Amino acid sequence: MSKYQVNDNGYYGDFGGAYIPEMLYPNVEELRQQYLAIIQSAGFQEEFDQLLRDYVGRPSPLYLAERLSDRYGANVFLKREDLNHTGAHKINNTIGQILLAERLGKKRIIAETGAGQHGVATATVCALKGLQCVVYMGAIDIQRQAPNVARMKMMGAEVVAATSGSKTLKDATNEAMRDWINNPVDTHYIIGSVVGPHPYPDMVARFQSVISAETRKQLLEKTGRETPDYAIACVGGGSNAAGMFYHFLDSPEVKLVAVEAAGKGVESGESAATTVLGREGVLHGSRSLLMQTDDGQVVEPYSISAGLDYPGIGPLHAWLHKTKRATYASATDDDAMQAGLLLTQLEGIIPAIESAHALAQLEKMTFAANDNVVVCLSGRGDKDLDNYMKYFGF
Repeated sequence: MSKYQVNDNGYYGDFGGAYIPEMLYPNVEELRQQYLAIIQSAGFQEEFDQLLRDYVGRPSPLYLAERLSDRYGANVFLKREDLNHTGAHKINNTIGQILLAERLGKKRIIAETGAGQHGVATATVCALKGLQCVVYMGAIDIQRQAPNVARMKMMGAEVVAATSGSKTLKDATNEAMRDWINNPVDTHYIIGSVVGPHPYPDMVARFQSVISAETRKQLLEKTGRETPDYAIACVGGGSNAAGMFYHFLDSPEVKLVAVEAAGKGVESGESAATTVLGREGVLHGSRSLLMQTDDGQVVEPYSISAGLDYPGIGPLHAWLHKTKRATYASATDDDAMQAGLLLTQLEGIIPAIESAHALAQLEKMTFAANDNVVVCLSGRGDKDLDNYMKYFGF
């Protein structure tokens, strides 16, 4: 078994587990006991693959960005998750989890969302399957991601504002956890990232691993090699990066690069660079790295990108960081906005600000002439146009 896969106790090395209140134990234990048998069954796989193909539009293209490649002196490929239905990678996971929820007999779905992409993806699959949907979202994120809020409501979801703390993703997650405690029997909680109590980090990573599974096949067709020299992705909780890295974890020749949000600067006090600023602790049900004070209070994160505005990191990423299997870098708001504009003007693709953090890392790297570099373009920038316009004064 790979040392980067979750073990039977729900840990990646030192990180993971299920640190949950007793009230949540039945919900989480039901999932733990059944998720692998369900998702590995032939019927599940057949429906999952069919929906990914016919509904989501997979496989997503692997696009050789020629003008970007000329700039960086390498073959820069973009894994186009922005072209999925709903505009991001999040739908891969929500399709998987809604099929799981159906098989567990759940009638009501709850979710948390930051940038709104996971909320939209959850509302989408609930509409598809006719299930009740409640999405918790920070009050600040509701303001800065208005188009996604409108999409969720149009699909019949109830959007509930989280008004405590920083009024962002962390607080939305707290509210969703409270809801699940109060509605343990009929409700399934679709967590949007590789965070939370076991089995969520493993389950979400498995659903997102379609990204790297496709990339291997597509690279073989385009280059004659299944593995890139570099795989780069942005990280908040870390689901698109987990998906991008998954099938390369045991290929040491692939350099894995994860890019966190440095906000206004790593040491500015307004940042979400967890691997630099964080220490080991428990957040939202698992042991991982998180930004916290000396007495264990969670430090409020900050990023211009709502989807990276999270004070922790998934336990798989904490382990990849600790074992140095992956490199964890960071990009400031300014780095990301400039990288987003650059991609738009060189390739005609407007990226989500989250994805722009991954693109920003290219500016800081030096490549050999024939290096194959895959960047996960985790989402499209429609939802961020207002932020782009304000930033650049368009």
